[in-house]
Amino acid sequence: MTLFAIVEAAGWPIYFLILASIISGALIIERLVSLRSHRIAPPALLDEVIKELNQRGVSEGMLTKLAENSPLGRIFAAGLKNIKSPQEVMKESIEEAGRAAGHDLERFLTTLGTIASISPLLGLFGTVIGMIEIFGAQNAGGNSPAILAHGISVALYNTAYGLIVAIPSMIFYRHFRSKVDSLSVEMEQQAIKLVEIVHGQRKG
Repeated sequence: MTLFAIVEAAGWPIYFLILASIISGALIIERLVSLRSHRIAPPALLDEVIKELNQRGVSEGMLTKLAENSPLGRIFAAGLKNIKSPQEVMKESIEEAGRAAGHDLERFLTTLGTIASISPLLGLFGTVIGMIEIFGAQNAGGNSPAILAHGISVALYNTAYGLIVAIPSMIFYRHFRSKVDSLSVEMEQQAIKLVEIVHGQRKG
C-alpha cells in the first residue's frame, strides 16, 4: 500500500499527525546538530583561555572571540569581564551567563515534549472519528461494508500513526534533556575551575 493510500484510508484526522511528525523530525535534526558537545563545551577551551591569560591578559578582542566561540566561551567571557572584581562578583556573573546558556540549550525541547505527549491523543481522536463513522453506518440501517471498512481504517491507522510519532519523539526528548543536563554540569565545572585558577586557588 502506498503512502497516499494509507493517508486516504486514515481520513482527515491523519493530517494533524503528519504535521506533528514533520515538526518533530525537524526539531530532532536541529537539536542533534546544535547539541554536539564540542560545539557547546569545547574540551580544550579552558586550557586555551588560561594560556592566553598568562601570555596577554584579558583584552576586548579575547572577550569577543570567546563570546562568539561557544556557550562555554560566553560563560568564560562573562566571568573574565569581571576578572578584577572580587571572586563572588565573578562567580555571580558566570552563574547569570550559565543560566542564559542553559535556557538556550533547552530551546525547542518543550515543543518536542508536547508533540510526544499529544500524538497519542491525536491518534485517539482519529480513532474516535473512525468509531463514529462505524456507528453512523449502523444507525443508517444500510450497514454498508465500504463505510464500515473506512471507519475501521480511520480508527486503526490514526492509532498506529499516533504511536509512531510519539515513541521516537519521547525517546529523543528524554535523550536531549539528559544531554542538556550533562552539558550544563560540564560547563559549570569548567567555569568553577576558571574562577579558582584566576584567583590562585588552583593551578592551571
